[in-house]
Parts: sequence; structure tokens; C-alpha cells
Amino acid sequence: MKKPVIVIPMGDPAGVGPEIVLKSMMNEEVVEKARCVVVGDQRVLRRALTFPGMPQVRIHVIKKPEEGEYEKGILNVIDLHNAAPEDFGMGQVSAQCGRAAFEYIKYSVEMAVRGEADAVSTTPINKESLRAADVPYIGHTEIFGALTGARDPLTIFEVRNMRVFFLTRHMSLRNACDSITKERIIDYVKRSRMVLKQMGAEDGVMAIAGLNPHSGEHGLFGDEEVREIIPAVEELRDMGYQVEGPIGADSVFHLALQGRYNSVLSLYHDQGHIATKTLDFYRTISITGGMPILRTSVDHGTAFDVAGKGVVSSVSMEEAILVGAKYAYGWSGSRKGQEQS
Repeated sequence: MKKPVIVIPMGDPAGVGPEIVLKSMMNEEVVEKARCVVVGDQRVLRRALTFPGMPQVRIHVIKKPEEGEYEKGILNVIDLHNAAPEDFGMGQVSAQCGRAAFEYIKYSVEMAVRGEADAVSTTPINKESLRAADVPYIGHTEIFGALTGARDPLTIFEVRNMRVFFLTRHMSLRNACDSITKERIIDYVKRSRMVLKQMGAEDGVMAIAGLNPHSGEHGLFGDEEVREIIPAVEELRDMGYQVEGPIGADSVFHLALQGRYNSVLSLYHDQGHIATKTLDFYRTISITGGMPILRTSVDHGTAFDVAGKGVVSSVSMEEAILVGAKYAYGWSGSRKGQEQS
């Protein structure tokens, strides 16, 4: 089978994105399993090559994936020429960098929608820089949803054999608690099962994490489980879905890691983030589902504090590419089937 094309938006030019994509091209497994194309600015990438400890990677500017040279030590770049290095400082919030980062994502999404790429693997962007550039989205998921027309895309974390879905993401804990409703849980489980099918992981039971300590102890401290979560689980079971819950958040992730559950629905941002990142920070990969294209991502930020020092690890970027290659054809095959039906 032909290696999938993974398109990689370079990320915020003032962050570590340029460094991690350059380092990733020295990973033999990445080169063996994917054809990587970076959308960015070659000037920024060439400057990154001068940072301490950076590998000697050859930058190859192309217009389309067919022109790429897919060998170890070569970085194929579609150059948008929109971030002059002399105009911004490393590790600093910049409207120019926020706008450039958005343009890299937009171009990459357009390539995937046209079928020129099989998946998009994203690097870090900075929310403050996006805001400074008047980009009307708070993060990657919201950008991808808007650009693909997807309603409320699903966020999934994969680490080792554990998959975690998120009922709520970027909102305050108070608003997240208010958003945990029976209807929302039912909708998310239905859509999550469709994504698991695309991932080839539809068999097995999905666990719904509890919200309160010990899942509320039957309403002794917190009634969300009794009022919203348990009724949702009961209705989903009546519809034929394999779900269990609520399962206490202090044990549900361990049980999933042991293979008891094929996935977990985390009810709020940090609940699932802490569990996955504590297990393996660098190999926790974010996947965005519920869209016509596949997106995987590193699960760390722009790391402005170390940007430009050449010390950042590229493990998460490499894993994001490999996960994208792992699921690319299942995703595209599912999309083609939906389009033909």
C-alpha cells in the first residue's frame, strides 16, 4: 500500500513548531510510514536549522505532494512566505505569527479536503497570537470545525491502548459542569462510536467517567450523576449501545488501560488530560473526529520558554504523524463510503 500523505502546518513561527518538524524528518519510522509535507515559511525553517543541536536537514520547496522527495533528512515544504523572521522574536506573542499559523492550517485543511493529503498532523499554535491577529477561533478544534463545516468536532486522546473522548473542552469548570446533560452525553456517545468504527475499534464497552467524587455516592455530594449521567447511560443501553457508567474518575482510566473498556468519555478538559499526560506526556496524541478529514496533533503548546534553543523533543510530533498514518486510510475509506451512500 502506498504511504499516506501527511500534511503538517508549521504552527506558530515564534514557537517550537519549526524545530519539531525538522527533527521529525530524522526519524526512520516516520519516513518509512508517511510522506510528510509541511506548509509553512522556508525562511523560518532555515533559521531554525541554525539553532543549537539541530539536525542537518535539507529543505526541499515544492508546490504539491507529487514533487516531494520522501527520504530521511529531507523536509518537503510548501512555502507560503508569510512570516519574515526579522519581523518577530522567538517566544513572543505576535499578530503576524498568529495570522501565519492560521494560514498554514487553512491551506493544509484545503489540501486534505481536496484529497491531496490523507491526514493533517498539527503543530502548536498560540491562542494569544491568534487573538492578536483577530482570528475568530480559540484553538485548533474550533478552526478545523469551521473550515470543514463540522458541527462540534470530537476530541480524542490516544496513548498506548487507551482512548479518551472529551464531552467538554475549552470552557470554565463551572460552565463545563452546567454542560453535562443527558442529551449531550447521548449525542456524544453516538458520534464517538462512529469515530471508533473509523479507527477500527468499535468492539468493546465505552465507559462514562463520573463527575463527582465516587460518582456522587447516589446524590450524597452532587446530583449530576443521578440527574443526567445515569439516565443517559440507561437510555443508550436501551438503544443497543455498549456503555457503562458513571465509573469513578479515580479508577476508570486505569481500568481502560487494563483493557476493560475500549474508550472513556471524560466529562471535562482536565479530567482526561491529567490521566493521559501523566501516563505518557510525549506520546499522548490528540485526534479530532466527526469531520470529513482526519486530524492528529501533538499535545503540547508552543513552548515559548524554550523556542529557539534547539532543546525541544520531537517525540510528540513523530507520534502524531505515525498515528495519522495509522488511521489515514480507514478515515478516507469511511469518508468515501459516506459520500457514495
